[in-house]
Amino acid sequence: MDQVLVQTLNGLSLAGILALVALGLGITFGLLGVINLAHGELFMLGAYTVVFTYNATRHLWLGMAVAPLVVGLLGFAIERVVIKRLYARLFDTLLATWALSILARQGVQLWTQGRFEGLPSPVHGSAHVLGVDYPLYRLFLLGVGAAVLAGAWGLLYRTRLGIRARAAIQNREIASAMGVDVAMTDSLTFALGAALAGLAGAFMSPLITINPSMGLPFLASSFFVVILGGAGSLLGVLVGSIIVGGAQAVASFFINPVAAQLIVLGLSIVTLRVAPRGVLGK
Repeated sequence: MDQVLVQTLNGLSLAGILALVALGLGITFGLLGVINLAHGELFMLGAYTVVFTYNATRHLWLGMAVAPLVVGLLGFAIERVVIKRLYARLFDTLLATWALSILARQGVQLWTQGRFEGLPSPVHGSAHVLGVDYPLYRLFLLGVGAAVLAGAWGLLYRTRLGIRARAAIQNREIASAMGVDVAMTDSLTFALGAALAGLAGAFMSPLITINPSMGLPFLASSFFVVILGGAGSLLGVLVGSIIVGGAQAVASFFINPVAAQLIVLGLSIVTLRVAPRGVLGK
């Protein structure tokens, strides 16, 4: 019974982590129609921002606060310089973001000389949950994932930026005629997606070994989440994260992590066959 509870908590905490990672991808893909293959590298750069800040100041929380700002500004620059010229050219955005991912990964590889990094946990100890001791930091991440999803919903559906972003996506010409700066809205939306990837990498950095290729598995899992939940739906990101996180946690316990990824891939294929737009896609 204890093992069942532990795996349930593992699935929920993994769902919270995946929600953080996939939310940025869901925004850029669902709102802008850009499949960002450099999303995993933005996640990785968020983690390395924490490493650099921690090594310089010994303040872990400071690095976690700075990471989304740094990666968000980088995302803004990427949209203005590269993505801005490639909207409505899906294959070209795939090639461009793939090239950016290679440049970022190899650049960090040269900078770090292939060293693996590790960080201490900012929250120590464990909590007693239904008779089981569970790490506090993983429970903290579950709360962070829920809070960020709620914040993103409020930003997109209760602020002027969110209204302008959704208007620009539905009809760019009419939105522009109504006074919306469509180009700036696109840049801010892409920057928001990048900042969320950086935030996810920052919060994940104490739990994993930090290396230049760390973003690749999270990129794959993020695509699974968006495919299963449905692009353009924040609730879909939550549902997809729970499905993928639960499936990976359970399958990893009974089989192994590689088989878990294959099971999630198969589940994604079946979902696309039955519901091409995902569980909650519009």
